[in-house]
Amino acid sequence: MGGVCPGSQSPRGVGTSLGPMSARYYTHFVTPADEVRQAHEWSGVVELGRELDQRGGTGELARLLAQSFEIDCEDIRILHWARLH
Repeated sequence: MGGVCPGSQSPRGVGTSLGPMSARYYTHFVTPADEVRQAHEWSGVVELGRELDQRGGTGELARLLAQSFEIDCEDIRILHWARLH
C-alpha cells in the first residue's frame, strides 16, 4: 500500500544516461528537371541525429537530401526549412 512497484524503478546508474536526441525539420525543396522528367517539388519531415546550424543549415540540409536522392548538392533548391519542436 502506498509503495512503488519494484519493477518500475531502475538501479542507480542503469538506464539513466540519455542517448543523442534527434532533431526533426519540416523541409520544402525542389529537385531539378532533366530530359525525362520535370522538376519535382517536395515537402515533409526530415529527422537528423543532431541540430542544424541556423546559419549554415541550408547547405548541410541540401547535402543530406542530395545524398538521399543520389543527385548533386547544387541540384537541390531549399525553399523553406524549420525545426519542429
